[in-house]
Amino acid sequence: MALRKTAGYLWNPISLIGLLLAFLGTGLIIAFVAMEIITGFDHPYIGLLTYFAFPGMLIFGLLLVPVGAWRVRNKRRTEDEEIPPYPRMDFNDPHKRKLFLFFVTASIIFVLIVSVASILGYEFTESTTFCGELCHTVMEPEHTAWKNSPHARVKCVECHVGPGAEWYVKAKISGLRQVWAVATNSYPAPIATPIEHLRPARDTCEHCHWPEKFYAGRQKVFYHYAPNKENTPREINMLINIGGAPKSPHAKGIHWHIGTEVYYIANDRKRLDIPYIAVKQKDGSFVEYMSTDKPLTREEIAKAKKRLMDCTDCHNRPTHIYKSPSQEMDEHIVSGLIDPSLPFIKKVAVELLEKPYKTKEEAHAAIAAKLPEYYAANYPDIARAKAAAITQAVEKVKGIYARNFFPRMNVSWSTYPNHIGHFYTPGCFRCHDDKHKTADGKKTISKDCNMCHTMIGQIQENIPAGKQVKDFVHPVDIGDEIRKTNCSDCHMAGGEDVTGAGKH
Repeated sequence: MALRKTAGYLWNPISLIGLLLAFLGTGLIIAFVAMEIITGFDHPYIGLLTYFAFPGMLIFGLLLVPVGAWRVRNKRRTEDEEIPPYPRMDFNDPHKRKLFLFFVTASIIFVLIVSVASILGYEFTESTTFCGELCHTVMEPEHTAWKNSPHARVKCVECHVGPGAEWYVKAKISGLRQVWAVATNSYPAPIATPIEHLRPARDTCEHCHWPEKFYAGRQKVFYHYAPNKENTPREINMLINIGGAPKSPHAKGIHWHIGTEVYYIANDRKRLDIPYIAVKQKDGSFVEYMSTDKPLTREEIAKAKKRLMDCTDCHNRPTHIYKSPSQEMDEHIVSGLIDPSLPFIKKVAVELLEKPYKTKEEAHAAIAAKLPEYYAANYPDIARAKAAAITQAVEKVKGIYARNFFPRMNVSWSTYPNHIGHFYTPGCFRCHDDKHKTADGKKTISKDCNMCHTMIGQIQENIPAGKQVKDFVHPVDIGDEIRKTNCSDCHMAGGEDVTGAGKH
C-alpha cells in the first residue's frame, strides 16, 4: 500500500513528462554516442545535440519528476492530515527499502550517463569541429584558412586557450558572448582578430617551437611569374637568417627578438603604427627608440600601454593564412597545377579573382565563364588545343577564390594584415625603417635587408645569366626608391599589383 501510495505521487502530468524526457534523453544519448563510435560520423550539430541538448533534456526531466510529485503530495496533505510534512525514511519497511534501492540505482545510472556525456561534451568543445563548423558562416573564413595551413593538425584550443583551468574558463566566458552575437545576428563582418585577449605565445607556441632549438638559417626559394604573355619566371634564392635566443648557440638573427625583452607602443589596434620601442639591456637598463616621423612625448609614453613583444607580433597569422591571388598563382604554376604555356594566364586569373563579387557562387560562375571566353576570343587555336589545361585552370582558380575570399563575411586575402615579411604589409618595416632612433641619434633600428636574409642567387630578365648578386634586384629599375619606399606601399596600393612593376 505504501509503495502504491508513493508511486501514486508520480502519476501526474508534470512527473510523467519529466520521466518521458529523462528516458528519451538517456536513449538518445546512448544511441547517438553508439552511432558516432560505430560509424565514425562527426558533425557539429550532431555533437551539439548529443553532448548538450540531450543531457539537458535528461537533467530537466529528472528535475520535473520530484516537482510534480511534491505538488501532488502537498495537495493530498491538505485533504489528509495524517500525511507528515516530510517523507519518512523507514528502512524497516520493505516497500520503502525497495524504493530507496531503486532510487539509488537509477541515480547512479543517470549520474554515469550525464558524467560520460559531460566528459565527451568537454572534449567536443575542445574540438576544431566545435570551434570552426558550429557557427559555419561566421567562422568559415578562419576555419577554411586553418584547414589549408601548416597547423591543420593542431587543435584551435591548443593556441587560443592552452593548458590550465584559468584560460579555459576565460575562453568559455568569451565564447558565451560570441554565441549570443551569433544567435542575435549582431556579430561584425569581418570578425576582428581578438589580439588583445590572446594568451602570450610563451604559454602556447613555445610548447612546440622552443627558442633553444632554433637554428641559424633556412634556405628558401621564391618563385614568381610575370603577368605577361609568356608568364616569364623569376626566382629568388636566399638564406633566411632565423637565428635564436641569446641562450642558444645562434644568438643572432630574426629570433633574437624572442630572447630579448623588447617593449613597444602601438598607435592602432592592428599594431601597424609603432612610434616607440624599448630594448632591455643586460644591466637592466633600457635603450629607447623613437620614430622621427611621429615622436611621442614623455607624458604620452608614460600613459601608453607597453606590450612585451612575443612570437605573435610577427607570426600574427601562423595558422589563419590567406594568400594573395598573385602568390597563389605563382605556387600553382611552379607546382604544375596550372599550365604556364597559357598566354597571360597569371594576369587574367588575378584580375578575375580581384573583381568584386556578392557571393562565392557568383565568383565561381564568372571564373568558369570568363577564363575560357578570354582564350576563345584572343587565342582560338590555344583554346582548342589546350582545352583540358584551361578547364583545369578554371577549377584551380575557383579553388583559390574559395580559400581566400568570403563575400558573406566581407573577408578577402588582404583583410587581415600578415606581419611576416614586408611584401604586402609593412611587417618588419614597422620598426626596421631607419626612422626609429635614440634620443642622441647614435643608434638606429636599421632597414638593412642583410640583417634578416642573405641573397644566394636571383634569376630574372634584367640580370645577366650566371651573374651572382649580393643584393635584391627589382624586376624594374626604380632607383633609390627600393631603399626609401616600403614594398607594401606599391604592392598593396589599391589591392593586387598585376603589372609586376609596382605603381612607380
